[in-house]
Parts: sequence; structure tokens; C-alpha cells
Amino acid sequence: MSYRKATDILPIEILQVIQEYVDGDYLYIPKKKENIKEWGTNTKTKEYTMQRNKEIFEKYVQGYSTIQLATLYYLSHKTIQRIIRQQRSA
Repeated sequence: MSYRKATDILPIEILQVIQEYVDGDYLYIPKKKENIKEWGTNTKTKEYTMQRNKEIFEKYVQGYSTIQLATLYYLSHKTIQRIIRQQRSA
């Protein structure tokens, strides 16, 4: 996220109203709900995570222990347990 100067974007009247509430501080203006993208939409991270979780579950079914899987995938024991629980119900 980059910062943009309000004086370059907003009309002076709006800037003066905002300054009544926030004067000289940073202000975050969230996106409109219809413009918010779901996590992982712009990258392959979501696909990678889903594939990794399937692999973890398959190895668990093959006999790997949750501790072995945690070590193998560099995840916490609790995270492995959560992934297995989610994959079972999927």
C-alpha cells in the first residue's frame, strides 16, 4: 500500500472537513465492499496451500504421524491437526 497526498486528490472543501476530525495524522480509507478481493485471488498462494494440505492429509492417511508432518512441512503440530480435521470434513 502506498500513501498519496490528500491535497493532490481531494477537493479543498472535503479536505477541510476531514481535518476537523483528523489533523495531520494518517488515515486509512478502506475499499468499498464490492471492490474487495478474496484472499489469494491475485497469486497462486491459495492453490499452493490447498495442494499442500491435500498432500499432508494423504501422508497422514499413509501413516505419517502429525509430529513427522509438522517437521516435514515446517508447521506447528496444532496446524497439522487443524489441516487434517479440515481435510476429513471436506
